[in-house]
Amino acid sequence: MITVIPDISLVYQMINFLVLLFVLNLVLYKPIRNVLLERKAKVEGLENGVEKAFADLDSQKGSYKNGLREARSKGLQEKEVFVEAASKEEMEIIDQINKKAQANLAQIKEQVATETEQARKALEGEVEAYAKAIGEKILGRAC
Repeated sequence: MITVIPDISLVYQMINFLVLLFVLNLVLYKPIRNVLLERKAKVEGLENGVEKAFADLDSQKGSYKNGLREARSKGLQEKEVFVEAASKEEMEIIDQINKKAQANLAQIKEQVATETEQARKALEGEVEAYAKAIGEKILGRAC
């Protein structure tokens, strides 16, 4: 029953409420708040770690791209050097082949000239015999 006249039970109830509030705060609320604060700090730490990892990843990706670009340019430069060296070597080989071909051509011309001269000398000795044979065939009698 509710009475308007204050009695001592109201004071007991208030003291009981304050004691219960103190005990609950000590036993229940403070540990839960501490766990929540620790969890919040841990989550923030993990978020910072994730952001740092993403930043590191971006910087590593950039350095990877730069390294890849440098390697490609270096490879192209080396390729150009090899192509240039190969073209020089090709030109040297072609020059050597041309020189050999010119030498062979000169030798063949000389050989043909020599053989032609020998054939001419051989035929000059036989010209009279051939002329006599042609004359006999044309005239139809022996000369």
